[in-house]
Amino acid sequence: MKTASLLAAVLLAVPQTATAQAPIDSHVHLWNGEKSIADYEAQVKAAGLTVAAFGGMWFGGPENQALAGKPNSIRAHNDALLALAQKHPNMVPIATVHPYDGSAALDELQRVAARGVKLLKIHPHTQRFDPADPRVLALVRRAGDLGVIVVMDNANIVPGGDSEKLFNLALAAPKTKFVFAHMGGLNFRFWNILKMARTAEGLFGNNIYFDISAMVTLAADAPIEEEFIWTMRNVGIDHILIGSDYPQFSLKQTLDALDKLDLSLAEKAKIRQGNARELMGLKP
Repeated sequence: MKTASLLAAVLLAVPQTATAQAPIDSHVHLWNGEKSIADYEAQVKAAGLTVAAFGGMWFGGPENQALAGKPNSIRAHNDALLALAQKHPNMVPIATVHPYDGSAALDELQRVAARGVKLLKIHPHTQRFDPADPRVLALVRRAGDLGVIVVMDNANIVPGGDSEKLFNLALAAPKTKFVFAHMGGLNFRFWNILKMARTAEGLFGNNIYFDISAMVTLAADAPIEEEFIWTMRNVGIDHILIGSDYPQFSLKQTLDALDKLDLSLAEKAKIRQGNARELMGLKP
C-alpha cells in the first residue's frame, strides 16, 4: 500500500473531534532515523500533545547533507526514510534529491514518486545550489508532472536572499505546488507581493504555500507580530502550514506561539491541520 494511502487510512480512523484538534506537523528532521522519531514522539507526549501526522525528512543533519554527486547515498537515505514510514504510518515521508545530479535526480524523483512519496525537500543553502539554475527548474517541473509537492527552504540565509528567485521559480513551474519553509525568514514582508501578483491575469498560478516553522516563534509577542499576521493573510491563510522544525524547535513552542497570534479560531484550525490535509489530498 502506498504511504499516502496508509496516512489517509490513519487520519480517517481518528474521530473527527480529535483530528480537529491534533495538528499535522509538516517539518520534522530525522537526523538520527528511528531514534529521532522516538525522541520526537516522547517530546510531544511529554507536552501533553498528540499529532495527527508529521512530515519526516532525514535531510538537514550535519552528517546527512545531500551534496551533488552522491546519488547512490541519496537513494539509500530515501529508502531508509520509506522503511521508517512503513513502520510509522502517521509519518509522511519527505524525500530528497540534488538538482545538480541532472538525470540521476530526475530518475530518483520518479522512483520515489512511484513508491507513494508526495513531498520532495530541496535546500538551496545546505545543498549549495542556485534556485535560478535551469536544472532546478527541470526538477521541479518534473515533480509537478508527477504530483509531487516541492518543499524548499526559504529562511533567506543564502547570500542575497532567496525569496525573489523562489517566486520566479514558482512562476516558471505553475503546475507544481511549492511549500516554502519559514515563509521568508525575517524577510517575510517580500511575500506580500502575492496579493498583487494575483491581480495580474495569467501571471501567478497560486501554487505557493508556506510553513511558518521557526518564524512563528520569533514573531509571537514581538514588534513584528502585526506585520507577520498581515503577511499571513495576504499570502492566504489557506496556504499556510504549521511545522515545528524539530529538533531545533519543539511542537509545543510552535503551537504556543501560534496561539498567541491574533488570528481567529477558524484560521488557526486551518494552519494547525486543515491546510495540510487539503494540500496532501487527505480530506475525510
